[in-house]
Amino acid sequence: MAFGLAGVTIFAATLPMTRLGVASLGALFLTTARAAIAGLLGLAFLALRARPIPWAQMPRLALAALCLVAGFPGFSSLAMRTLPAAHAGVFTGLLPLATVVVAVLLGGERPSPGFWACAALGAAVVAGFALHHGGAQLQAGDTLLMLAIAVAALGYALSAQLSRELTPGEVISWLVVLSLPVSLPLTWSARPADLAGVPAAAWASLAYLGVMSMYLGFFAWNAGLALGGVARVSQTQLAQSFITLGFSALLLGEPIDTETIVCAVLVVGLVFLGRNLRVAPASLDRAGRRA
Repeated sequence: MAFGLAGVTIFAATLPMTRLGVASLGALFLTTARAAIAGLLGLAFLALRARPIPWAQMPRLALAALCLVAGFPGFSSLAMRTLPAAHAGVFTGLLPLATVVVAVLLGGERPSPGFWACAALGAAVVAGFALHHGGAQLQAGDTLLMLAIAVAALGYALSAQLSRELTPGEVISWLVVLSLPVSLPLTWSARPADLAGVPAAAWASLAYLGVMSMYLGFFAWNAGLALGGVARVSQTQLAQSFITLGFSALLLGEPIDTETIVCAVLVVGLVFLGRNLRVAPASLDRAGRRA
């Protein structure tokens, strides 16, 4: 849970940082450049560790890379062109429930009914909050956020599986390295016409997204999912929405009202209640395969 919360805290600044940089750098450049930065860091990590190529895991690594290196950053960058960071941050509170669903379908974990109730109630609180702030209707960018949530949930579940076979550092490093043949050329072709005119805050946002959100945050997050199980540790993401609100206020000057604080208390309470409820791991046969 501690590893998961550390990763969530790093990820919580992703949407405000994206909002800060997307207007000056563009959605495509911001998506590919952050992947390229992380890919170069991952390449250095794997070279220093002299790790062999994990051929057996390569198909799942490629799919997870498509989800986490291209899908989630791309969809969220497009959404952040029109949505406030606070609105988007609360809406992504649906991600924990989506991650649990994928874990059940893909990983064979078996949450108890009480756990499902806590997860669903937490997601309902977050979704209701987002709808209330959106004037009782979904905005156009919300569709993009839903796609981002779906691909992120799949990517997290795959990363958790892989982190039980490889180290968490290896998993994220291979994800971003596999993307380099695409991310590097696209970064060059999508670069802003006037690089000198890009404000320093936008470059700072890109540095954070590439180094922290796309790379170092996954060291802690993958370790947490592998150690504690996808279903339970993913519930720490319910707090991510409200940490994002804090970053939104700090970085973008967006207001936080009493309703936000009340919802934060409810959601965090549900996280701690849910963590104590039973989540049965996937059953394994003697050969170590999921039954």
